[in-house]
Amino acid sequence: MKPQTHNNHLVKFGAAGVVMTLGIVFGDLGTSPLYVMKAILSGRGLVNEDFILGALSCVIWTLTVQTTLKYVVLTLRADNRGEGGIFSLFALIRRHASWVYIFAIIGGSALLADGIITPSITVVSAVEGLRLLNSNIPVIPIVLAIITVLFFVQHFGTNFIGKSFGPMMVIWFSMLALLGLNQIVDYPSVFKAFNPYYAIKLLTQYPGGFLLLGAVFLATTGAEALYSDLGHCGLKNIRISWLFVKIALILNYLGQGAWALNNPYVATSGINPFFAIIPELFLIPGILIATGAAIIASQALISGSFTLISEAISLNFWPKVTIKYPTNIKGQMYIPSINIILYLACVAVILFFRESSKMEGAYGLSISVTMLMTTILLINYLILKRVPKILIGIFALFYFMVEGSFLVANLAKFIHGGWVTLVVATILTFIMFIWYKGRKLKNRFLAFVPIERYLDVLHDLSKDKTIQKNASNLVYVTRANTSKEIELKIINSILNKRPKRADTYWFLHVNVTDEPDTMEYTIHEYIQGVVIKVDFKIGFKVIPRINLFFRQVLEDLVESHEFDLVSPYESLKKHGITSDFRFVIIDRIQTYDFDFKPFNQFIMDMYFILKKFGISDEKALGLDTSNVTVEKVPLTLPNIGHARLKRRNGIKPVLPIG
Repeated sequence: MKPQTHNNHLVKFGAAGVVMTLGIVFGDLGTSPLYVMKAILSGRGLVNEDFILGALSCVIWTLTVQTTLKYVVLTLRADNRGEGGIFSLFALIRRHASWVYIFAIIGGSALLADGIITPSITVVSAVEGLRLLNSNIPVIPIVLAIITVLFFVQHFGTNFIGKSFGPMMVIWFSMLALLGLNQIVDYPSVFKAFNPYYAIKLLTQYPGGFLLLGAVFLATTGAEALYSDLGHCGLKNIRISWLFVKIALILNYLGQGAWALNNPYVATSGINPFFAIIPELFLIPGILIATGAAIIASQALISGSFTLISEAISLNFWPKVTIKYPTNIKGQMYIPSINIILYLACVAVILFFRESSKMEGAYGLSISVTMLMTTILLINYLILKRVPKILIGIFALFYFMVEGSFLVANLAKFIHGGWVTLVVATILTFIMFIWYKGRKLKNRFLAFVPIERYLDVLHDLSKDKTIQKNASNLVYVTRANTSKEIELKIINSILNKRPKRADTYWFLHVNVTDEPDTMEYTIHEYIQGVVIKVDFKIGFKVIPRINLFFRQVLEDLVESHEFDLVSPYESLKKHGITSDFRFVIIDRIQTYDFDFKPFNQFIMDMYFILKKFGISDEKALGLDTSNVTVEKVPLTLPNIGHARLKRRNGIKPVLPIG
C-alpha cells in the first residue's frame, strides 16, 4: 500500500479546471438569485430607492465580507493537505485543542441540516417559474418527481451527468449576468448600491431593517460548501472562478433591483423578480436552465453530505454505516442510509411547506450556526499558526459581530420555519456527541500490557501440538498505539478463553491521521513468522477497508520473500494451497458489575442503542464473516476496586470421612 498524495483527485488548474469548478463548487451560491430578492421584498409595502439600494448594498457587501474575504481569501488557506471543510479544519487542530470537538460537531450537524433544505428550496423556486405560464401547473408533483429521480440515480453514481455540470453552470451564470444587464440599462443608478452607506442606512433607519439580514444572508449560504469542496477543485480554480461567479451574481441582483424600482407596485405582490426580468420569449428556456442549475446545486449538497458523513465516521463522530463506490472516480461515494434519510427529509420539507416563500424561513438559520462554528475553529487554527494576537483579535471581533448579527436576524425566522432545520441539526448534534463521548468512555476501559512479556508464551503456544490448532494465521485488530503494547483483552482471548494455537499471530492497528489521504503501513516482527504487528496510517478521508489493506500487505511480504503464504499442512502445501486465516473481533459490552455516573450511564445507553443502527465491526472492516469470530467481553479494568467479600471460615468437610 503506497503513500497517497492529497492532490491526485484535484481538478487541474486551467480553463477546463475553472469550468469544472463552476459545476462542483458554486451550485448553492449560484442559485441564490432564485429566492434572495424575493425574500427581501416579501411582505414589504411600496418600495422606494433607498430601500432597494440598501438591500442591494447589503447583498453586495455580504458577498464581499462573508464569501470573498472570509472564505475565498482567508479560510481556503486553512487547508489540510489540500482538503477543506469544517471536519478537515477540526482535524488540523484537534491534537492541540481537543475541546473544540463540540464546535466541529455542531457545525457539521448544521451543515448536514442545510443539505436537506437546499435541494427543496432551489428546485421548488425554479419550478415555480412555470406558474408564470399557467397558474394551475402542479408544481409540487413535478418537484417530487425531480427530487425522486435525483436521489435514485445516486445509487449508480453521477459520473455520467457530472461531466456536464461545468458547461451548464457557465450557461447559468452567463444568463444571470445578461438578464441583470438588460434591466440595469433602464435604471443605471442601482450601481450606487456599491456604496455601503445605503446598507448602513437601511439597517439603522428602516423599520425592521436589521431583521432583513435574515433574507440577505441567503445570498451567502453556499460559502461553507465552497470551503468543503477545496479538495476536489483546488485553491486557484475556486478563486479564479469566484471572480466570474461574483460578477454574474451581483449583476443579476442589481438587475432585479432595477426591475423592482421600475415596477414598485408589483415588486411586492409575490411575483419572483428573478423570473420577472426574463424576457417573455425566453421564459421557458430560462425556467429549464434554472431547474438544471437547481438540480446541480442539489447534487452538490447530496455529494457533500456523503463526504461529510464519511469524515465523521473516521473522526468517530458517527456510527459505522455502509459506504459504496458506484464509480471509479476518487472521492465519489454513495451512502445508502444517508441517501434515504436525505430523500425522506426533503420530501417531508416539500410537502410541509409546499412553497419556496415558506421555506425561506427555514433556510439560513442552520448555516449561520455552521459559519459561526467555523470561525471559532479558524481562530484556534490562527493561534496554532502563531498569527499575531492583535490580528486574531480583530478577526474574531469583526466576524463574531457580523455572523452574530446574521444569527440574531435568522433567529427571528424560528417560528416561521427556522425551527425545522434547527431541530434536525440538534438531533444530528446529539447523535454525534453521544457517539464521540460513548467511544471515549469505552476507551477508558482499555488496559494495555507490554507485548514483550508474552512473546515467549506465544512462541511456545504456536509450537504446542497438544492443543488443537485454531487457525494457521490468527488476526486481531488492536487499539495499541505503540509497538510495545497490546490489549490485555487480546492476551486473555489467546491464552485464557480456550488457548488459541496458530502458526502466526497478527495484530493489526489502524491509526487515523490528521492528514486526509494518507495510506501507509509499517511492520513490526517480534518473532519471525510467529508474532507480527502491522500499523496502518490511514487519512481521515480514507475508508479503512482493513481486509483489502491487509491483503495488499501480505502480497507485498510474499513478493519481497518475507512471508510464505502457502499452507503449512503437508497435503495442501505440495499443491501450493494458500494458508488459512481467522479474524477475531473483540466486542466490548457493558455489564452491571459496576455503575457509571448517571450522565455517563445515559451516554452509554444511548451509545449502544445507536450501535444497533450501524454495521458490525467485521462488516465495517470488510472482513469475510465466515472467517470471523466475535468475542463479547465486559467493560472492566483490572483491580477496579470493588468492595471485597470477607471469608468467615476455612474448608471443612460437610460429612465425616470414613
